[in-house]
Amino acid sequence: MPRNLLFVTTDQQRYDALGCNGGRIARTPVADGLAASGIRYTRAHCQNVVCMPSRSTMLTGQHARSHGVVMNGIPLPADAPSIASWLRERGGYRTALLGKAHFEPAFDPERRFAESRLAETGYGPYRGFDSVELAMHGALGLGHYPRWLRERHPGEVAGFYPVLTRADDGSVVVNHAGGGDTGAPQVHWNPVPRGHYHTDWVADRTLAYLDSLPPDAHWFVWMSFPDPHHPWDPPASELGRIAWRDLPLPEGYPGSPEACARLLESKPHHWLDWFLGRSNTNFEAPPGFVPARLTPDQIREVNARVHVKNELIDEALGRVLARIGERGWEARTDVLFTTDHGELQGDFGLLFKGPYHVDALMRVPLIWRPAPCAGIAPAVIDEPVGHLDLAPTFCAIAGLPTPNDVEGAPLPTAPGSPREHVLTEWDGLYRGVRTGLRSLWREGWLCTVYEPGTLYDGTEGELYDLRNDPRQWRNLWDEPARRRQREELIAELRRRLPPPRSPALAPQAPV
Repeated sequence: MPRNLLFVTTDQQRYDALGCNGGRIARTPVADGLAASGIRYTRAHCQNVVCMPSRSTMLTGQHARSHGVVMNGIPLPADAPSIASWLRERGGYRTALLGKAHFEPAFDPERRFAESRLAETGYGPYRGFDSVELAMHGALGLGHYPRWLRERHPGEVAGFYPVLTRADDGSVVVNHAGGGDTGAPQVHWNPVPRGHYHTDWVADRTLAYLDSLPPDAHWFVWMSFPDPHHPWDPPASELGRIAWRDLPLPEGYPGSPEACARLLESKPHHWLDWFLGRSNTNFEAPPGFVPARLTPDQIREVNARVHVKNELIDEALGRVLARIGERGWEARTDVLFTTDHGELQGDFGLLFKGPYHVDALMRVPLIWRPAPCAGIAPAVIDEPVGHLDLAPTFCAIAGLPTPNDVEGAPLPTAPGSPREHVLTEWDGLYRGVRTGLRSLWREGWLCTVYEPGTLYDGTEGELYDLRNDPRQWRNLWDEPARRRQREELIAELRRRLPPPRSPALAPQAPV
């Protein structure tokens, strides 16, 4: 009988969020248990460090430059490949997506895109998923979760942080207003009961879907949590889990705003420009937010909220795994757990994400607990892998051939694979500022090339020896002794990049 697939994603979760990956704050026994009984990948990278390109890569098995969603705000074409369609049509799988999709722009008040209309028109089909129930961040906007909250618990809608607001000129911007005990940006006291928060809602809808299936069904379920992405407004009843005043500062925080500024001077100038509030290069960071004004206590409080969210996700996952066991499916169910990208979370004195190719954003948790019936031994794999490899892995689990347009390869199941490199890209266009980054990780080296654009002429870049500088504090790009190493990595990066989609797709919304 075919194996079932539970694909679990979070949003904007760091590699070190989990105990199995070295996390020391959030308690994540469920994910840690999957890692102990399965395969834990220590060098998994996203292929893009923002939501829409990364999620489109998961669905299609293609690099962002191939499927065309190279930045947030570009809708994935309706005819783009879908691994859900492949599993359904070629393997007879029942398919469902429950939670955050974000293959199309989320800011869509005119309801131009299918995702925005799904909550009004039903529950699918959509991109190969028979059943779809969508949630984003908070209670405002479109989707099944906001509609459910407005209809069932209308008094709780106002408790969520308002992510988007309007500037004086009428344009839509990301809100940066602070709250909590420290006034940290996008920290907010949310009175919503835990059971009505979107983390438990996504788990509840997953349970309801699984309960609707007959015992002999074989299924592919994508359970997609919107957290721990900002805003940092988990249920107030859960804040006592983590005492922010007791938290140490992140190891990646240089110690003071002055130390942050000195460190960032060695990187391409948009790092320091953002830190000091001189410019912003992406919609993902609130335009009024100046990182240099962050206090150590604000960083602590943000991190405490993130850890609370991580614990709630882990507990929600535990409920779903328990139900799979109760239904008698555990022995033939594969579980894969990852996130779309990371979060700076105080590293370098910064928050959020953007055109910054560092481990905080590129390196992601990736766990595969193969179905016990498959007989695959637990392992820890250090060779580089990526989101590109998820779609072909799903095919291997299902016993199906990999579609010809998929660019990845099945994840290795034991150490010693010949994998040597992984690629990550960024393309941004924000208020007339165009940025492009291309990165190659190989054998502990990270090389990032800056493409010609508004800010750079193509000669700038970053080079790090992660074995000796895991925090990426020392940029070796301009060091003469590393010139040969740099040029070799650049040449390999250029060889490995697939050609960009032509014509390029244009952004149609901010995010």
